[in-house]
Amino acid sequence: MVKRDYYEILGVSRNATKEEIKRAYRKLALKYHPDRNPGKEAEERFKEISEAYAVLSDDEKRRQYDLFGHAGIDERYSYEDIFRGVDFGDIFRDLGFGFGFDDIFERFFGRRPTRGREWRRGADLRYDVTITLRDAYYGKTVELEIPRTEKCDTCNGSGAKPGTSPKTCPVCHGTGQMQRTQRTAFGVFTQITVCPRCNGEGTIVETPCPVCEGRGVVQRTRVVEVKIPKGVEEGSHLRLAGAGEAGEKGGEAGDLYVVVHVKEDEKFKRDGSDLYTEKRITFPEAALGTVVEVETLDGTTKLRLPAGVESGDVFKIKGKGMPRLRGGHGDLFVKVKVETPKRLSRKAKKLLEEFAKELKSSE
Repeated sequence: MVKRDYYEILGVSRNATKEEIKRAYRKLALKYHPDRNPGKEAEERFKEISEAYAVLSDDEKRRQYDLFGHAGIDERYSYEDIFRGVDFGDIFRDLGFGFGFDDIFERFFGRRPTRGREWRRGADLRYDVTITLRDAYYGKTVELEIPRTEKCDTCNGSGAKPGTSPKTCPVCHGTGQMQRTQRTAFGVFTQITVCPRCNGEGTIVETPCPVCEGRGVVQRTRVVEVKIPKGVEEGSHLRLAGAGEAGEKGGEAGDLYVVVHVKEDEKFKRDGSDLYTEKRITFPEAALGTVVEVETLDGTTKLRLPAGVESGDVFKIKGKGMPRLRGGHGDLFVKVKVETPKRLSRKAKKLLEEFAKELKSSE
């Protein structure tokens, strides 16, 4: 089943503020909350709006969704990660509810979430590259200078000074979360919040690495080689796995997405794997037929034109179009344009007048 747009689900615009998103979710969640509106349909709607809110209320998840749509979320986050860190209790506290991440997750997936810190995957990066149609025909290798965060080699991403290691947080005992049980008229609810001592990491770096200052990552600019395949089309996304931002504290690196743009060509128009061009010929060539030389992206080729060709006639040359990614080539379509001479010598004019008389007498 195709997922609906998160903004559409909450009924907000793509440039909505965090407060507007929160208000929209609160209104819908009150309407579809299972304790107020029992039934399978309401439960499914509640799941849908809660997932949309979990993504759009988080800056990084929202950025990934805006760039890559649902693929940017599904490929990077587990279901648990989508909801992790969202304080649902904050939205309903004044109304007597009080459910948190654990309750949301158990209601959705039938189990309590796992404990312990799961380090987030690094952010995906996007770069745009513009090439010529000829580059797209032959394929091209480009080099991109990409500033990105990378794992600190000094501390191997731990954030701790070499010779030391992070300590288990004494407040949350390594879970990264604080749990509070609240009894309401609707039952007993458990609210989960981020541990304020370790900021949800579960560990504390007492002696930070002097190079990355405890972050576990450093900023570097790398030259990344990107191989653009033959036949690439406008707007194609090339994915380089692991070439994005480093994950936090040794987490998996994100991916690099290169978006290819193909400039329009002066001589050729493209439609998928087919190419279109024009060939100008003289009136005698059109009347008598001829063999013309047609320019292609890999040189030239011969095209035989029959007698009586008219302007606008189109001829196909098989296999002279763009390469297809899965093999083979498209075709080249040549549109004929018959040129009418604007200046004639006396002799040429006389010959044409005789030709016109001959045509008229033969009718």
